[in-house]
Amino acid sequence: MGKKDASATNLPVDQYRKQIGKQDYKKTKSALKATRLKAEAKKSSTGFRDAFLVVAAILFFVLCVYAFFYLNLSTEINMDVDVD
Repeated sequence: MGKKDASATNLPVDQYRKQIGKQDYKKTKSALKATRLKAEAKKSSTGFRDAFLVVAAILFFVLCVYAFFYLNLSTEINMDVDVD
């Protein structure tokens, strides 16, 4: 018997096992795809969050510098007004 002839005479149990294996593969493949998409979404959102944090830190620093100069200049202006 050749190889083709031997594979043609599969037992029903073997066919059933093969069918179940294909179904399990499909389930795990879709589960892996969902997991991969979720991981990619998380990775891309992390980039946005990091960029937002950097911009927020820069704005906070600029606000602190502005507040420092505003308070220093406002006290000098008040002293000038008192002198007049």
